[in-house]
Amino acid sequence: MHLPAFMQSRRARLAAVAVAVAVPAVVVPVVFSTRESGLPGTSADSAYAFPATPDHIPDTPVRVNQVGYLPDGPKRATVVSDSARPLAWQLKDNAGKVVAAGESEPRGLDASSGQSTHVVDFSAYRGSGHTYTLEVDGRSSLPFDLDPKAYRQLSVDALSFFYPQRSGVAIDGAIAPGYARKAGHTADTPNGGDSKVPCVPGTGCNYTLDVTGGWYDAGDQGKYVVNGGISVAQLMSLYERSPKASQARALRLPEHGGKTPDVLAEARWELDFLTKMQVPAGEPLAGMAHHKVHDAGWTALPTDPAADTQQRQLHAPSTAATLNLAAAAAQGARVFEPYDKAYAAKLLTAARTAYAAALAHPTMYAPDSDSTGGGAYGDTDVGDEFYWAAAELFITTGEKQYGTAVTSSPLHRADVFAAPFDWRATAALGRLDLATVDNRLGDRERVRQSVVDGADRYLKTMAGQSYGQPYAPSGGYDWGSNSQILNNLAVVATAFDLTGKAKYRDGVLSGMDYILGRNGLNQSYVTGYGEKASKNQHSRWYAHQLDPKLPNPPRGTLAGGPNSQLQDEVAGNALRGCKPQLCYMDDIMSWSTNELTINWNASLAWVSSFVADQT
Repeated sequence: MHLPAFMQSRRARLAAVAVAVAVPAVVVPVVFSTRESGLPGTSADSAYAFPATPDHIPDTPVRVNQVGYLPDGPKRATVVSDSARPLAWQLKDNAGKVVAAGESEPRGLDASSGQSTHVVDFSAYRGSGHTYTLEVDGRSSLPFDLDPKAYRQLSVDALSFFYPQRSGVAIDGAIAPGYARKAGHTADTPNGGDSKVPCVPGTGCNYTLDVTGGWYDAGDQGKYVVNGGISVAQLMSLYERSPKASQARALRLPEHGGKTPDVLAEARWELDFLTKMQVPAGEPLAGMAHHKVHDAGWTALPTDPAADTQQRQLHAPSTAATLNLAAAAAQGARVFEPYDKAYAAKLLTAARTAYAAALAHPTMYAPDSDSTGGGAYGDTDVGDEFYWAAAELFITTGEKQYGTAVTSSPLHRADVFAAPFDWRATAALGRLDLATVDNRLGDRERVRQSVVDGADRYLKTMAGQSYGQPYAPSGGYDWGSNSQILNNLAVVATAFDLTGKAKYRDGVLSGMDYILGRNGLNQSYVTGYGEKASKNQHSRWYAHQLDPKLPNPPRGTLAGGPNSQLQDEVAGNALRGCKPQLCYMDDIMSWSTNELTINWNASLAWVSSFVADQT
């Protein structure tokens, strides 16, 4: 994605590091495991306490999914080798016994990594167990499991990531051991918090709003409606995809055990915040949503949320934010209706009001220049947000006005899967829900076929990649490439739900291999998952690399991943000239390759929940 000023705003973080370091709350240090396998259950203690991970893992040319493969699923590895001839391989169990053998397929030069490669396919082996290794031409892979439950814990951890991201509430160490902290940005914090936030001077509003709650967006402590919208939507969508599985998935959050499924309880924390960002009745822009709230200036690394001294400010309303609110609230209205009818009605009113306000103010764009103290999240094309919001309102209400808005949009017949969807390109969210959630759309079969066609294209892309990722941009890897890969996999997964064809299920499983280690760097991009896993993501409070008293990010946190633009100084100096797949470093200061964000973890949560259900 193209984010020029937003990327520039991230540079300010580097300068902010030189500012005096804030005093953190009491936090128990946490170290992370080498692999996921063998975890005892989903209890809070077992989810956080692990043996120390070595700082340096010996590299190997044999690249595998370091977590594991499903016994009945595809099992492929990539080998870096200049050999033009096939290489002999052996699959060994944890006793060193050879259980399968064969020869590799030479694939030649992989353009995205610049590496000469072979592919090993050991899918025919259907055994199960722990700590397998793949040996190719005398070199061994890192260990992995063959386990039908390989992804169950990941689906829990990826979703439990959101609880420690909560703003406005103390994080309970009994629920998230090692991550206890005081409530951030409440009225009694040094900056007065988010309970009475004024607008940025010059924006024309003379009121304050209580915008407490919600999730901190990323490595900073801002809260952005356009990023919160896609994040909460994907959490609700994974619930809608499989309500029964979602109800059985026990997350680490205070509301666990209530009548509302855990994933929806977490989603409600963000939905409540989004509705608070709506301009009050009686004001000139009533019904619109403020684009974001964050500090007046960039804070240092590390900064505990409860110690933040910067003034918080509401930024001007935008059409994009307003439509994000409309879409997310409309979806929330239908998923919460079985559990809390009054809350569902409140959300639907907010959605209707926001959509009407956006129609009245269709060109209020957030500028790329608004990047002091927080990301700009600029967007001057909101046709996709109009399409998404109309789709969600139509699915929820069935009303003609929203259906007409969907079918009259130029995007309704456009190929919305030509590029990965993200916070700035949201039409695919509407298309996926129109295809999968019951509704009376007249051309719904064509809509469903468009999802299948998009998935077929992603499978074709995967087949042409030595590392099997559904991603081959012509201009290099983008910021947040890992999330873009996962969102492409969500399209493939939806095609499986629509058709039941195994090739789509297998495509999703193969695509996850890239995220978990089968890539040019032999790097798992999920904290706590794999021998060589990311653990120093850019964050102001998960900052163990800067302060040993602080923790690394929680288990199940996705790193942004390779980014060819290398906007930060650390990556720019260390990786200049890198091939796209190699433009990554696990360093807290590499915010352009190694940040964490709520929308990236939402994509991980969606896909990991899908694969966890494939047992």
